[in-house]
Amino acid sequence: MAFMVSVEVLDRPLPKPSDAAYVEARLLEALTEAKLAVEFLGRGLVRNAAGKAFQAWKALLAALLRLELEKLKALARTEEESRWLESTAVPRVPTTRMFSLSLMLEGLGYRGLSAWTERALNIHDYQYHGPDPDMALSKYRSKEEAARAILALVAEAAERAEALRGRVKWGDELEKALEALRISLSTASGSL
Repeated sequence: MAFMVSVEVLDRPLPKPSDAAYVEARLLEALTEAKLAVEFLGRGLVRNAAGKAFQAWKALLAALLRLELEKLKALARTEEESRWLESTAVPRVPTTRMFSLSLMLEGLGYRGLSAWTERALNIHDYQYHGPDPDMALSKYRSKEEAARAILALVAEAAERAEALRGRVKWGDELEKALEALRISLSTASGSL
């Protein structure tokens, strides 16, 4: 039976960031949001897909930040920065700090994360401004360009989530969500 994207997955209360299940919940959120992005693309709703792709990436970053929290706190320059990482960065992943948080994670070995985060931020701009031939408000001149960028971002999110399989509790729900996303991506890639 195919995994259907369920509103229930996105409406469940998140475990507390201190709970071990937080990483898995954020990964499930990332995969579910990514699948919704692909579904929206299939319906021609590119700006809606952009919002879902951005949320997927943000959820993935939250999972990575929580997974690496102790290492990040050890690298913090001040006690205040250490507290901020735990109290704000992990549970909220502020959009204005996503790039710098990605750079911190790159320092722990997550290669290329900041470039993909930059793409996610560009997709976020597209969500609000739509296609922009002058590229003043959005980096994408057409909805086709944005759709390709969205598909690439959600494919990257899927790969990065799957790469965590050995480091987190990887249950049946995560496996089904990943497989459903991969099927959607293979279908969508052929239509662009």
